[in-house]
Amino acid sequence: MSLKEQMTAAMKEAMKAKQSERLGTLRMLISAIRNKEIEKREELDDAAVIEVLSSFVKQRREAADVYRKNDRADMAEGEEREMLIAQEFLPAQLSEEEVRALVDAVVADLEADSMKDMGRVMKVLTEKTRGQADGRLVSDLVRAKLQ
Repeated sequence: MSLKEQMTAAMKEAMKAKQSERLGTLRMLISAIRNKEIEKREELDDAAVIEVLSSFVKQRREAADVYRKNDRADMAEGEEREMLIAQEFLPAQLSEEEVRALVDAVVADLEADSMKDMGRVMKVLTEKTRGQADGRLVSDLVRAKLQ
């Protein structure tokens, strides 16, 4: 069963269980996927759906941060709940230690030793961690390693 089919099934379950917040979030996710399909004029595979989900999670995380900075904890909690629902459909997230080990391995493989090599390292790491780690965390770890 594809990710899109899993989300549709989860949406139907949320309808039956009358879980309005979950239903609304799943509808937003499916709508974002359909919009991307319309934009690309083809059906998305699971990898492309993961990209859409990752983008959705990133948007929710950033919005929650902004709400917290502006003392709107209620709004931040709503964004975080939506983020958790979307994360259910993403692959398991790598821990910071696992990401750090990947960074060390890629830097050693590419023999990177300065910030000039950051682009090459990030290109490889982005492919390896797609949907499994926050890009900002990966970037920060690479930057710390190369400086």
